[in-house]
Amino acid sequence: MQPHPKVRAVQAALDAATARDGSGGPATVRLLPEAVHTAAAAAEALGVPVGAIVNSLVFDADGAPLLVLTSGAHRVDVPRVAASVGAARLRRATPEFVREHTGQVIGGVAPLGHPAPLRTLVDTTLAGHAEVWAAGGVPRAVFPTTYAELLRITAGIPAGVA
Repeated sequence: MQPHPKVRAVQAALDAATARDGSGGPATVRLLPEAVHTAAAAAEALGVPVGAIVNSLVFDADGAPLLVLTSGAHRVDVPRVAASVGAARLRRATPEFVREHTGQVIGGVAPLGHPAPLRTLVDTTLAGHAEVWAAGGVPRAVFPTTYAELLRITAGIPAGVA
């Protein structure tokens, strides 16, 4: 079976960035048997701590997209993030806004592989895991990488977001 076009786009972006997994090998998108719509479900399917799951959350920051890559172990402190990026108004993006700016659907938003790079914050608590798992473009696709690689491949800014 041929992978979904969104999965191929994410893999192409990983390859172009020479992204690495936690053991130093190439980061490769993997398809899970079923879609995982929560960090807890992804952690269970992968056999990893929920804190090692990267939630890719898109926010509308004064009309511009902001991608927050946060640990699955906690929630984003919206006022804190708004203050850190200087946004007068920060709110969770609508599904349409997410699709417009990422080309992906909620539940499968990857840290990269979007039509254009997004301003990105990367949760500093992810650094506590040797390997983290992020979505690969659709809800049943994931890939392993590291905190340092997330910063590098997304040009993300380290931030306390919880």
